[in-house]
Amino acid sequence: MLKASTPGGHWTIRLTWLVAFAALLTAAALLLLGSDAALGLALTAAIVFVVALVAYLIRHQRFLSRLTRAEALVAADDLAAARSLVSPLMDRFPGIAAVQRVAGLVLYASGDPLSAASLLERSRAVDATAIVALVASYAALNKAGDARRAAERSPDHPDVRLALAWAELVATGGDRERGAELAHALGNGTPSRAAMAGTLRAIAAARRGDADGMQDELRAAEARRTALSPSERAFIGYLGGIALRESGALDDARATFTIAIETAPDTIGEALARRERAHIPASSASVQPSSD
Repeated sequence: MLKASTPGGHWTIRLTWLVAFAALLTAAALLLLGSDAALGLALTAAIVFVVALVAYLIRHQRFLSRLTRAEALVAADDLAAARSLVSPLMDRFPGIAAVQRVAGLVLYASGDPLSAASLLERSRAVDATAIVALVASYAALNKAGDARRAAERSPDHPDVRLALAWAELVATGGDRERGAELAHALGNGTPSRAAMAGTLRAIAAARRGDADGMQDELRAAEARRTALSPSERAFIGYLGGIALRESGALDDARATFTIAIETAPDTIGEALARRERAHIPASSASVQPSSD
């Protein structure tokens, strides 16, 4: 009965509120009986109630701060620390949208797009960060249609457009021509955006048989490598491997996937690179590019 049911709750706070409420009822009864103690008891109950409310608000603010910190840790590439913060919150408050949202961000970055998509959908988050992660989760799951639907929530955000271009170019059911158009329309912006846009253009070039254009884009993305975090480098490596595979350079693609896997373990880039490497035969000569 006294178990906390909200992030700011605690059994002692709940008990204090019950005691204060009981004291107020007692004060009301004493007032009806004409007792002089009624006013003092009511004032004490009110003070106790306010103190418990302040304690609740402090605990709730700590809860919000933990979520903010976890999201910042994802951005800083410290996924282990982010998971350690969010995991207990998911155990205790799995139905709270704010917890679902941040847990979804952590799980996507950690290489679990299926769980991430489920949590982000349940959270109904409408901020750009969550929408980008949702579109990217569907792209990683090879669900271009779902990625397209999710992208409609914020169609003009540059990172949403990046994730959608990825889905259209690579995911099952993607519109390859539209993906190529999106990739070529993308601006450079930050080093990570520029590198991802470049590797997406490399995939588009490989699909149309433009080996020189593909190599130019991959070299430009590689030149930005030092400005990227390990997880970003792993993800760019995954996309670069896709481009090489589409061009028919299977051995180079396998080597690129391997580098991505080793660059940032337990990240989305590593998980996707590992999946794609598994689809390449152990030993293969270069073949003609895919016509898909």
